Amino acid sequence: MVLIDAGLRGALVALLLLIVAALLPRCRQARHADLARVGIALALSLAVQAVSASPWAEYALSCPAQAPGVGVSLGSGVLFWLFACAVFDDDFRLRAWHGAVWAAVAAYGSSVCLWQGWWPALLLLRAIPIGFALLGLLAVAGEWRGDLVEKRRRWRALVVGGGAVYALVMVTLRIGSTDGRLGSGAALSDVAMMLGLVAFAAGRLLTLRAAGLWEEPAAAPAAPQPVAPAPAPVERADPALAAALARHMQHERGYAQEGLSLAGLAAQLAVPEYRLRRVINQGLGHRNFNAYVNGLRLAEAKRRLADPAERSLPVLSIALDVGFGSIGPFNRAFKADTGLTPTEFRQQRLADS
Repeated sequence: MVLIDAGLRGALVALLLLIVAALLPRCRQARHADLARVGIALALSLAVQAVSASPWAEYALSCPAQAPGVGVSLGSGVLFWLFACAVFDDDFRLRAWHGAVWAAVAAYGSSVCLWQGWWPALLLLRAIPIGFALLGLLAVAGEWRGDLVEKRRRWRALVVGGGAVYALVMVTLRIGSTDGRLGSGAALSDVAMMLGLVAFAAGRLLTLRAAGLWEEPAAAPAAPQPVAPAPAPVERADPALAAALARHMQHERGYAQEGLSLAGLAAQLAVPEYRLRRVINQGLGHRNFNAYVNGLRLAEAKRRLADPAERSLPVLSIALDVGFGSIGPFNRAFKADTGLTPTEFRQQRLADS
């Protein structure tokens, strides 16, 4: 069993290093740099965890010798959460505070020898992976219905969901052990589960565009236009449905309905969700339904804010009329899109007219 465990861990480390090598070129691409960096950090962290969680390391090494590995392993939970955010949120960007959270968690794990045997600290040690696994699940579920990339939707349940379940199971096994260390059987199950998840993830990551992770999102609609341009012909798109969608959005201003969802729009067009999702993603090139709808809303808002005939109309009235439920989300979305507040945008455009 010892040789089997060592062989599986060696294969796991080799596979993780292969993922690192495959992701390195992506770090030079601005669009994918954050996803690639988080993926590399997570892969390296899991490689350390694979070694430090082996029965040999846990039973043969002293506490000070194990401490750095414990810290890096504990930090894997933070990286898992960030990886989930980077995969499923097209607007995710790494921030300095993300690194600070990882450093704090890793430092806490590395200080294990200072409080070994004190149950509140041990309880926190077990709670941290569970907490970040739950945060990862929230990132998975947050935009599930609005995600238009079919292959990425499958990633949600199979990869990240599986990773969260793995974290919860492993923490439960450690809590159930007498001294917090895994026996040979549990350790073998641990590495086998991790190898299976990493092998599946590697198969998707290393196929690049086939995984639905590396496509470029559609360009935002031009400011003077109230709607997106007509969809480009795509072999798998449904021409009749694409025409019905364009008609509904262009002539009936379907995007102006507050709280519009993919399911609601599909019901209005009397088609299954999967067909509508495919047309918006493969025909129009959008990856997220909410971003698609907000792009149409913002395009109309920008046109109206730049119209001298509507200079006396309050910004709030325009925001509500194009489909935003309140001024706050409208202001945030508008500034993220243009770099200006709606009022600044209006003043600038009207001054130029």
